[in-house]
Amino acid sequence: MPKNYLLIYSEQLATSIELLCQSIKAPSNTMFQIRKSSSSVYANIREANYGQSNCDMVSKFEIKLSMR
Repeated sequence: MPKNYLLIYSEQLATSIELLCQSIKAPSNTMFQIRKSSSSVYANIREANYGQSNCDMVSKFEIKLSMR
């Protein structure tokens, strides 16, 4: 099974952001939003990869793109 680099890199991003947030002094709401955003990227990619079909996966990616 080939490696899914998008999933690997998004997990690394979420982990790096979490470590960064732990080292920064900022209002808790700001840190919450940053953590939520970085983990959302990983969660959405993971969910899209385990969709019920290719159409389902494409649909989930399109939804995410339209949220920009």
